[in-house]
Amino acid sequence: MKQITVISGKGGTGKTTLVGSFAALAENKVIADCDVDAPDLHLLLHPEIIKKEEFKGLKVAVMDKTKCVECGSCEEACRFNAISVSDNASGYAVNPARCEGCGACVFVCEQEAITLKERVSGYAFVSKTKYGTMAHAELNIAEEASGKLVTVVRNNAQQVAEGEGCELILIDGAPGIGCPVIASLTGVDLALIVTEPTMSGLHDLERIMDVTRHFGIASVVCINKYDINEENSKRITEFCRQRGIEVVGNIPYDPVVTEAMVAGMPVVEFSEGKVSEAIKDVWKGINCC
Repeated sequence: MKQITVISGKGGTGKTTLVGSFAALAENKVIADCDVDAPDLHLLLHPEIIKKEEFKGLKVAVMDKTKCVECGSCEEACRFNAISVSDNASGYAVNPARCEGCGACVFVCEQEAITLKERVSGYAFVSKTKYGTMAHAELNIAEEASGKLVTVVRNNAQQVAEGEGCELILIDGAPGIGCPVIASLTGVDLALIVTEPTMSGLHDLERIMDVTRHFGIASVVCINKYDINEENSKRITEFCRQRGIEVVGNIPYDPVVTEAMVAGMPVVEFSEGKVSEAIKDVWKGINCC
């Protein structure tokens, strides 16, 4: 079973647009949206949820006021300012939005008035789409542990792929270079890095290349909207050549991409123009790697 992750060093480069089109082009696959902080692949694939599970990430401190003697040790120990005297003069209270679940308050409380409780941090889904089964998730507002939730999504995709006998897991990775990106990349066969022809795009490309190289993951590059600055596109191509990484495609700028997004359709199904042909060429290129 082959696993391909589409990533970028930042958000907004067009990776989800590409994954949506790849989902329409690929056969015998499972789709995984690993951007759990701000998922949007569902806007193109319109999944119908068939399975939903709670995700419990970080724990939260809970105070038993019947045991609390208002000594203030917990407030002193909390480096996140999650414990303070409440406005209603009822003594110390925990602000769950600030609590990081580190357990320092539990450790210092001699009255055992504070415990750590699990809380629902988000939800993971398995859905049906016209393009195949999709594993995806959504982290609740102000929650963390997105890397753990990405792992849940990947595990769900793996189980579905094994159960359905699929040959490919197509992964829309998280943007950036943080924990959810690492969780999106671990153990995959190929990373397609989507970049854009700007100096900041080149900088972000270099950062994400360092991540894939560190984890020993084979990588190729696609330059999106290459023709808005062809000089920078040449710089990126030369940079990739020096790194020994292949540029598998250059996708031109075209307002039809925005029109397809507004229509809620993958570009290759919405239009048969130059952009669709370029995306098809990228898909052929990564299948030859």
